[in-house]
Amino acid sequence: MEMNHVDGKNVGEVVLYAISTCPWCGKTKGLLSDLGVEYSYIDVDLVPKEEGKRVAQEVARWNEKLSFPTLVIDGERVIVGFKEDEIKEALGGSQ
Repeated sequence: MEMNHVDGKNVGEVVLYAISTCPWCGKTKGLLSDLGVEYSYIDVDLVPKEEGKRVAQEVARWNEKLSFPTLVIDGERVIVGFKEDEIKEALGGSQ
């Protein structure tokens, strides 16, 4: 599974599972970029069909409902949905 990488300030491992056409996923990407943090993301709907099941299993590890956006911070904290204040707090108020 190949992730896209966005450079920025390293505040830990930040991974976003998104859908390319999801407005809330877009807002989450925008917020992370506005905060200037380094993160990786994958648009699950754009993954080649043969990788789809594996990617779905990875997302389900963090969010069994497979809803988006799903943001995983340091492999421990999971934020499902666009929750601006919670994301800012989780990333140490990076601004």
